[in-house]
Amino acid sequence: MIAIIKYNAGNTASVENAVRRLDYNCVVTDDAIQLQGADKVIFPGVGHAAPAMAYLKDKGLDSLIKNLKQPVLGICLGMQLMCNYTEEGNTNGLGIFDTGVVKFPPEDKVPHMGWNTVEHLDNILFNGIALNTDLYFVHSYYAGLCDATVGVCQYIVPFSAALQKDNFYAVQFHPEKSGKTGEQFLKNFLQL
Repeated sequence: MIAIIKYNAGNTASVENAVRRLDYNCVVTDDAIQLQGADKVIFPGVGHAAPAMAYLKDKGLDSLIKNLKQPVLGICLGMQLMCNYTEEGNTNGLGIFDTGVVKFPPEDKVPHMGWNTVEHLDNILFNGIALNTDLYFVHSYYAGLCDATVGVCQYIVPFSAALQKDNFYAVQFHPEKSGKTGEQFLKNFLQL
């Protein structure tokens, strides 16, 4: 069973539909027992960091997520909340990835929205995906480059498009909105 974390952030339905299209059973839940018992956990999200983190803390999911042992995939806001800190609402994150999340400088069009190239490193989640592939982004804040960076995108500045540390994976792009390439990425995660 694939568990998709419910925490009052948007986009869970799109992720659920993408998982089901790949013939996996899934549940959208904030139940600790279901999350701990799942084969894989997806931490999606579109929304504002502060209320999202407040919901996680209120449900005790902030400490639970950090201690999960199965593969966990953070998407967009989910990725940002897996970092140390985000400027959005001056919010402390889960600290899984040792980097901060900051707002793009106002030199260009923000949010970063649309297709952009991801230069990825040798990582299992990019198996079967061509180098320098375009994926779909929608975000105004970005995670800085760090030791866990396995994919880089350039928009005003270079930033972490994908992170991986131990059983934790995270992407700033939306695989569920990235066509066949995103489907392959999601499939790679679900087959871990």
